[in-house]
Amino acid sequence: MHFRAPAIVCATHAHGETAVIARLLTVEHGLVAAYVAGGRGRHLRPVLIPGNAVEAEVRAKSENQLPFARVELMQSRGPWLTEPLPAAAISWVTALTATALPERHPYPALYEALSGLVEAICVAPSARGWALPLLSYEVLLLRDLGYGVPVGRPEQSDWPAILDAFDRIGRELARYPLADRRRDVMAARDLLRERLKRIEG
Repeated sequence: MHFRAPAIVCATHAHGETAVIARLLTVEHGLVAAYVAGGRGRHLRPVLIPGNAVEAEVRAKSENQLPFARVELMQSRGPWLTEPLPAAAISWVTALTATALPERHPYPALYEALSGLVEAICVAPSARGWALPLLSYEVLLLRDLGYGVPVGRPEQSDWPAILDAFDRIGRELARYPLADRRRDVMAARDLLRERLKRIEG
């Protein structure tokens, strides 16, 4: 296994003293977990922020071996981590992706949708600019995993209907792809829901 490709950082977990296991979403290889030496160090820690776009070089001697990865920053989402609502949204959608998707199965539509969603979260003047794309991403993820979700698309101006759809889709996520691990991951969505509620009306 050896490839070089753009990727979205979805999660990192500490490994040993200075390394991390990074979960990277790519177009052709899907979600890939890889060992990144020095990932918690001064130079790579700001590169491996969930939501960041990176160029990843991934190598493994066999399909069964945990790959090693080198990453280079392409686009940072760090500036939005100090903004509570964008930070909560990026944290949720990357955690959902890292948890729900099986590894090494390509989902090119999800990659493109996540890339566009994170960009929208960062550039939109308010959550009203990205709330519907976030719901669309969740529905797309559910459908790509084989779960049909009969949720109508609310009007962008109807904030109560958007929050209602958010709650209904959340129940589907907790019931299906996150059923065995929803406690940890859904906490990120609960935080986002609380922050979205503050702009109701």
